[in-house]
Amino acid sequence: METLQQELPAAEKKETRKVSGSVALLDALIAEGVDTIFGYPGGAIMPIYDALYDYSEQLTHILVRHEQGGIHAGQGYARSSGKVGVVFATSGPGATNLVTGLADAQIDSTPLVCITGQVFAHLLGTDAFQETDVINITTPVTKWNYQVTDATEIPEVLAKAFYIAKSGRPGPVLIDITKNAQLQQFDYEGYIPCSHIRSYRPKPIVRKEYIEQAAALINNAKKPFIIWGQGVLLGRAESEFKALVEKSGIPAAWTIMGAGAIPTDHPQNVGMLGMHGNYGPNVMTNECDVLIAIGMRFDDRVTGRLDKYAKQAQVVHLDIDPAEIDKNVKTTVPVWGDCKETLPLLTRLLEPKQHTGWLARFREFDEQEQEIVINQELHPQSGELTMGEVIYQLNELTKGEAIIVTDVGQHQMVACRYAKFNNTRSNITSGGLGTMGFALPAAIGAKFGARDKTVVAIIGDGGFQMTLQELGTIMQSGIDVKIMILNNRFLGMVRQWQQLFHEKRYSFVNITSPDFVQVAKGYYIDGKSISDRADLAGALQEMLSHKGSFLLEVMVAKENNVFPMVPQGCSVSEIRLK
Repeated sequence: METLQQELPAAEKKETRKVSGSVALLDALIAEGVDTIFGYPGGAIMPIYDALYDYSEQLTHILVRHEQGGIHAGQGYARSSGKVGVVFATSGPGATNLVTGLADAQIDSTPLVCITGQVFAHLLGTDAFQETDVINITTPVTKWNYQVTDATEIPEVLAKAFYIAKSGRPGPVLIDITKNAQLQQFDYEGYIPCSHIRSYRPKPIVRKEYIEQAAALINNAKKPFIIWGQGVLLGRAESEFKALVEKSGIPAAWTIMGAGAIPTDHPQNVGMLGMHGNYGPNVMTNECDVLIAIGMRFDDRVTGRLDKYAKQAQVVHLDIDPAEIDKNVKTTVPVWGDCKETLPLLTRLLEPKQHTGWLARFREFDEQEQEIVINQELHPQSGELTMGEVIYQLNELTKGEAIIVTDVGQHQMVACRYAKFNNTRSNITSGGLGTMGFALPAAIGAKFGARDKTVVAIIGDGGFQMTLQELGTIMQSGIDVKIMILNNRFLGMVRQWQQLFHEKRYSFVNITSPDFVQVAKGYYIDGKSISDRADLAGALQEMLSHKGSFLLEVMVAKENNVFPMVPQGCSVSEIRLK
């Protein structure tokens, strides 16, 4: 072997240097283009943090106040930037505190690489201090996970982690590194990014015969309807999607995760799908003759009762994940593949059309919804402030250019319904898991991922109290996030269900909150609270123009409900306007 090495040309010999596993890890992050890490140190990950001390010019570390806050910040960063979010946590409780965020990222297809410290390898399985079996705990909520016990594995494992997290249908990856592997010195030959893993095919083969069949169905359709989800954004296929929509002339509606792929005000954008979506898209789902689903997974909040969902329609489903095809809704023509590739192939085969009469049907439903729901929600003449009018006034000031980060509950549905999204990656929310406490840390991450954008976190009084400690992260990092609490003194969405379906038996949904403005001041964040309609526009302007973070609490109606609504167990065409 030595003779063979000597016979190699100098250019083919690899230079090696002695480094620790921790240094190899940080070198890998830099090679992958990572610039920001969200984390919280501890005993089992201390060697990595010790090495990080020397990397302050290359890597920005944001010290969060809780590991769940760290992973939600990583999600917000990934969603606003389009890059992989990176999170550090120690072993035991540090690692287990990531689980909710991992589950959230898994169901919402958010690319993350989480690094957890672990006890020394010789202590594994001994119930050592702060030892947990993080691999088995996180297997169901990660795209891939792996435990490193030898430093020589780190470069290859990190390369695989980033490749898996961002390729195909993105998702979270967790790498657990024992303390001995972090400390171990080894001959490091440099970092090589991964471009292929045997047996892992992130993009299915595109079958042109299915593209042709899909085009034939669409060209012959009298009442075609496009529904799209986050897959368009994840595939960076916004321009390709817009070209298909405009050439085909087909009405298009979005899931909350797909918002922003085309502007809210696009003439063929007919609104939001789902339980609290717009009236027309829901009803027309059960009237269209061809349903074209792009980068969405037919979630139950979108479909309502599956046995009554679009039974009259032939279904074309474009998705990068073959597991989603036929999972919930039977597909007539499956179009496997990355929509960045499949959409142009399909668009080329489509006949230019204007479905004017069919599109007008959607607008008729819009008029009904406008009269019965929207006008009184956005333009009330008396009574307490509504969430809708707050979002409307915010739109007037941001012109649809801000990144809106929402928590979970009534305010989330109202914001998604009424906010304007002129740009891609401008609606960041917890869609599939519905994680209360998501918005504040996610907004911090979103701002680090898009520093030139105004980031507004819209949060309920319940969800805010789940992660309000991340105000400390804002204080220490100096990041500029606008925080708007819509306070209705209830756990509003649960209360709405209890009112409508449980005879107003309000069981443990009354919530008492602290003085949020005073809490923010304790973290040196300015703020104010308003309850009068006359003060709304001025307070919003003050929040947006304030230099630095600002908390605005808006006291809104206690028992205002979000409509339209598809009651659980009903079909989408049974949507209620009141």
